Amino acid sequence: MDYEKLLGLKDKVVVITGAASGIGLATAELFAEAGAQVAIIDINKEKGTAVAASMNDKGWKTGFFKCDVTSSAECEAVAKQIEQEFGRIDVLFNNAGVIRRKTVVDHTEEDWDIVLNVSLKGAFLLSKFVIPIMAKNGGGSIVNTGSGWGLKGGDLAASYCAAKAGVVNLTKAMAIDHGKENIRVNCICPGDTDTPLLRDEAKQLQHEEESFLKSSAVGRPLERIGTPSDIAKGVLFLSSDMASWVTGTVLTVDGGGLA
Repeated sequence: MDYEKLLGLKDKVVVITGAASGIGLATAELFAEAGAQVAIIDINKEKGTAVAASMNDKGWKTGFFKCDVTSSAECEAVAKQIEQEFGRIDVLFNNAGVIRRKTVVDHTEEDWDIVLNVSLKGAFLLSKFVIPIMAKNGGGSIVNTGSGWGLKGGDLAASYCAAKAGVVNLTKAMAIDHGKENIRVNCICPGDTDTPLLRDEAKQLQHEEESFLKSSAVGRPLERIGTPSDIAKGVLFLSSDMASWVTGTVLTVDGGGLA
């Protein structure tokens, strides 16, 4: 079987936010291995530049673009810049996110705003400026990062639950609106995954990191937490030609945690 043809990703231009670490980084590397050209977006210039350099050293066509996804001006500028450099945009993975482990009572307004702005507003803004580029080139695929906590409630994470639930339904609305432009929009909902974000949660809750990660696997049928690679494979599927008739859907990748 011609797996390259099955995926249909060779030479496609893939834009990934939050790509300097964690799920974003694993996804960038997987797409590059599949033959795609990857535009890495992150607010951390030092890490993003290093990641792009490392990937280019492996012979992959990669570029780094610094962008604050909560800024309309920066999202518009980076979309234009990527189109100018790569010629088109075929896939957008809205992955950037942050978390604050607090109740609504303990949240500050700043806490609430940063979580909603990065995870939800960021997906809206970058999609707003990328969709016209996709449409004029015949279509494309958008994958938004939700969460298991976008499908059910969780403790001490009010803003995160709200943001990710918003991402889930934003995905469905976008799929309805942009199907006529041959743009598929789907959502991936990871369970607890060993990323800098999850380890930061441990610090916020004042737990020892390794014990926190072990506790996060309790009750999952597969008896482990996820790896960034686990999630990246789901994103690759949703973005590829294997999912050519899949849009407006939610793919939960959580080791059975919501089963």
